[in-house]
Amino acid sequence: MMATATTVHHATNDKRAVKRIFIIVAMLAGSGAFALDFNSPLEKIAGDFQFTEGPVWIAAKSELLFSDIPANRIIRFKDGKFETFRTPSHNSNGLTLDKQGRLIACEHGSRSVTRTEADGTITTLADHYDGKRLNSPNDVVVKSDGAIYFTDPPFGVRRGEQELDFQGVYRIAPDGKTLTVVVRDFVKPNGLAFTPDEKVLYINDTERGQIRAFDVAADGSLSNGRIFTADAPGADGMKVDLEGNVYCACKPGVMIFDRTGKHLHTYTLADQPTNLAFGDGDWKTLYITARPSLYRVGATVPGIKLP
Repeated sequence: MMATATTVHHATNDKRAVKRIFIIVAMLAGSGAFALDFNSPLEKIAGDFQFTEGPVWIAAKSELLFSDIPANRIIRFKDGKFETFRTPSHNSNGLTLDKQGRLIACEHGSRSVTRTEADGTITTLADHYDGKRLNSPNDVVVKSDGAIYFTDPPFGVRRGEQELDFQGVYRIAPDGKTLTVVVRDFVKPNGLAFTPDEKVLYINDTERGQIRAFDVAADGSLSNGRIFTADAPGADGMKVDLEGNVYCACKPGVMIFDRTGKHLHTYTLADQPTNLAFGDGDWKTLYITARPSLYRVGATVPGIKLP
């Protein structure tokens, strides 16, 4: 009888232990702890550009577009070859696609945000706020409702030419016309990216080396600004994968943070990274612009798809 009782007791303990293990595994899996693998080799594709920025993957054409700012052109990378997509580009920086697959560009030279129409014509979406010229629109992201958010630091403005007395973050409404300031207390706002559910918008500040998080309201306004991480020196372009991990081009390299702001890994490059984009057919290749160069590395978690 005692042996039987002991056996039942051990079996009960074993079941509880297994249950605890399943709970822990589920929690870790939900946090993305088992999703990331940083062992893929980092490949330098090319290194003879002037200052690369704003990569965006065009799924419909299986190609990457990116800016070479001082060269005043947008470059296409397709089938292992480079060619000029557009010149002049008005010193474009950040690039993305809207929900119709049209190219949205932040242009330093024209101090504007533009959209390339299906017939190739270019429409200016924003170049003034409150009657004053924007500083130099830098990076851009589009929400699923069609609203466009962009940062406006003074990087591309010559001394004495800045008309606004702040460096803001803006929202262009889905109508493509209504421009509002959503945040105006940044020193040098730069990269920005939504979480997969679009409930939070991350925006970094190059000057402060911070990434901040904001709740996104139904009307597109931002609130509850807080520090996501203060460990992002020289923060520049950003992207988020489907698990909610944040990838930020920084001075030390491409820094990766989990959803809580915990630093997971840094890809160290020979050149300082400026921006990044997920791409290829499975959205599991991370393309990295790094001043004169273009790199790529395989990812285990796909990025958020663009049209």
